[in-house]
Amino acid sequence: MDYGMIGKIQKSKHYAEEPYRFKFSNFELTFEGDNNPHALKFNDGNFHCDCEFFITHYRCGHTMALEILLKDMIPESAEV
Repeated sequence: MDYGMIGKIQKSKHYAEEPYRFKFSNFELTFEGDNNPHALKFNDGNFHCDCEFFITHYRCGHTMALEILLKDMIPESAEV
């Protein structure tokens, strides 16, 4: 391995320890719930989940778990 790559690996480890550097704007994922998988989306600061609870409350355990997991990595307007 060349020295340039060694430096990049060290820098990447440093960056990974500072999650505030990462700001997500859009993504989709599958959340493996206890009963069913759920489709979650994050778009322009807003979450969406296909579970029934989210439809009536605009938040659910799935989206709140992501808020906790991605703390400092999503815009503050999305966090509650």
